[in-house]
Formats: sequence, structure tokens, C-alpha cells
Amino acid sequence: MPTLTKLYTMQDASQHNTKDDCWIVIDGKVYDVTSYLDEHPGGDDVVLESTGKDATDDFEDAGHSKSAKELLQSFCIGELDTSSPIIPELEISSKKEAVKYSEKLMDLTKQYWTIPVAIVGISAVVGFLYLHKK
Repeated sequence: MPTLTKLYTMQDASQHNTKDDCWIVIDGKVYDVTSYLDEHPGGDDVVLESTGKDATDDFEDAGHSKSAKELLQSFCIGELDTSSPIIPELEISSKKEAVKYSEKLMDLTKQYWTIPVAIVGISAVVGFLYLHKK
């Protein structure tokens, strides 16, 4: 007989993203970890970075112990409603940020190209003078 648990959308979970109200989604389950943030060995900022998205990979990559996984179960408040779409705004904004980052990098490269050229030029002159004195 299936257990009856409350279903939450990813949008529901993403609205709880502060130190005073923090939900995370791991393996299709929603956890309210607000009361555990201060006790988390990695600090609360690590957990807060995982809000608003599926944090399964982040959780697994951290190499949590068996006892940590058991402790996590005590914070379970429901399951992720997989019938609802993932928040498209999050995907769009992350793509825009990636584009903005690459544009900024290109601007910096265009603006500061003289520095590496000057370093190479000075190195060549110093090397030439050093070899010429021998």
C-alpha cells in the first residue's frame, strides 16, 4: 500500500531559499532543513546554494556518510511532484548568466591584451640582453 505524502512542485521548494526557511530537493523528496542549517558541518551557505534545484548531485558529490543520509530522512516533508515542469525561469536565467559571463571575459580580454604582450616583450629583451653579455 503506497504511503500518502504531500506533493510539492520545484517552484514550491524554490521559494524556501533563506536561512530562516530552507527546503532542498534530493532524490525526488523535499526536505525542510531550516532547523539543521546551523548544525551542518559544511556550513549553511553550502546548503543554501542547493536550494531551488535538484540537489541530489551536490549531496552525493559531498560524500555524506550513512548516518548523514539517515539524519536527512528525519527532515523529509514530502515528495517532488514530477508531473509539474521544472521551473523554466531558472534555466533561462542560468543561460543568460553564462552568456553574460563569457561576454565579460571577452571584454576583459580585449581591454587588457597589452599586459601579456608587454610581459612577453620584456622577457624577450631581458633574455636577449642576458645572452648578449655572455
